[in-house]
Amino acid sequence: MTDDHNLFTELRNAFPADLGATAIETADGDRRFYTWRDIDRATAMLANLLGSLGLPAGARVAVQTEKSVEALMLYLAVLRAGFVYLPLNTAYQGGEVEYFIGNAEPSVVVCSGKNFGWVSKIAFRAGTAHVFTLNDDRTGSLLERAAHHSDRHTPARKAEGDMAAILYTSGTTGRSKGAMLSHGNLLSNALTLKSYWGWKPGDVLIHVLPIFHVHGLFVASHGALLNGSKMIWFSRFDPLAVIARLPEATVFMGVPTLYVRLLGEAGFTRETCRNMRLFISGSAPLLIETFNDFRARSGHTILERYGMSETVMLTSNPCDPALGERRGGTVGFALPGVQLRVMDDQRRPCAADEIGGIEVRGPNVFAGYWRMPEKTAEEFTPDGWFKTGDVGKVDAQGVVTIVGRSKDLIITGGYNVYPAEVEGYLNDMPGVAESAVIGVPHPDFGEGVVAVVVAKPGAAPTPDVLMGELKTRIANFKVPKHLFVVPDLPRNAMGKVQKNLLREQHKGLFAR
Repeated sequence: MTDDHNLFTELRNAFPADLGATAIETADGDRRFYTWRDIDRATAMLANLLGSLGLPAGARVAVQTEKSVEALMLYLAVLRAGFVYLPLNTAYQGGEVEYFIGNAEPSVVVCSGKNFGWVSKIAFRAGTAHVFTLNDDRTGSLLERAAHHSDRHTPARKAEGDMAAILYTSGTTGRSKGAMLSHGNLLSNALTLKSYWGWKPGDVLIHVLPIFHVHGLFVASHGALLNGSKMIWFSRFDPLAVIARLPEATVFMGVPTLYVRLLGEAGFTRETCRNMRLFISGSAPLLIETFNDFRARSGHTILERYGMSETVMLTSNPCDPALGERRGGTVGFALPGVQLRVMDDQRRPCAADEIGGIEVRGPNVFAGYWRMPEKTAEEFTPDGWFKTGDVGKVDAQGVVTIVGRSKDLIITGGYNVYPAEVEGYLNDMPGVAESAVIGVPHPDFGEGVVAVVVAKPGAAPTPDVLMGELKTRIANFKVPKHLFVVPDLPRNAMGKVQKNLLREQHKGLFAR
């Protein structure tokens, strides 16, 4: 048993014997083919570039680029070189990027060429020594510099608990927290999913997800790489283009919105799915209507699972029919090696089907939040269980159902929106006295973001102006789909805004 737990080394060891075989084929724009040898050589060159910069041990590499195969190779190269990868959503604007760079203090920042002007100013001001560009057309200073380095590289040796990545996940107070994930966290989860989801020789993955969060970067990419499976790579989701490539694939991972869009195309049929083995959904609740419609149309039953930035995957409906059926509206069983319990408000274990707070522990659970020891202590129980903040129940068979979320987290199109953050921006705007941000049912996105604003006396802010200003400050997925200006907000006897009443009032807003 080796004492080296570098995730890259484990992924590299899983490459097929034929390194000349196609590992990734791009499916939009110019069709390009990358072999397993290409991945090995390119990640070596990038890792050697990083190694030449004299970075300190544990240095963070922050990346905000468009999705590309080269961006995936950069992630693998950071692991290979033994540094810490910090992916940033491409929708993040200046204020958000400034916070992440200031908090994580990365030694290296990689951004799209079009954003170099403003990103580099933020990075250099924060003390970042190196800023490179990487574009989705294989251009940029990162690749230019890497081209001068050797294509041979010995991966850094890492311990199981060494940090591999930091994923920022906003807190309900609006302040983002960096979840520290180790090589051991990520590898243990990837190995578990390889077995539980029945990855087999010849599997081909259609990769349509972004690679700045858990689902696309870890679950999808690690799954294919660890199985030596080819990926058909889309830089963005296009339902018609995906349908055209489905007959060549066996595995597809998406968020509920993507399944709704596939069902919206007449060309999505049982025939196009004839070679498919598995459709997986996550990142947001899947409506039972979508679950049933998809099964009727395709002949396949979507496998829904549950995970978090802090834990990677926690539960899954079974892939193997011998382990049970896939039940719509549930997220299946706790994965092998993962312990899950539901606790009531008095810290007592809930009985079967009794609703409470979900807590977990296992080799996949993160060590804590970056430079937030108090927050970390607050989120773990004295006996070492992580409090997910999700509310749910477990039935007598062990099947987990998520019924809601503590706090007011909104999940829209697979992305987390924290009302307190959006409210903070709104409340700072001229003419705004206060605001309340809620999520209400949306047929495509799971939940749609809605803002309710009270104007200051004598002021008359308009929804269009407020939303226009928000679009310059925060990512588009956080911007409310509707904004209402009202005389006052409903409150209880303690003066607390009753968001439940607002959700009830606007629950039919997006109904078809």
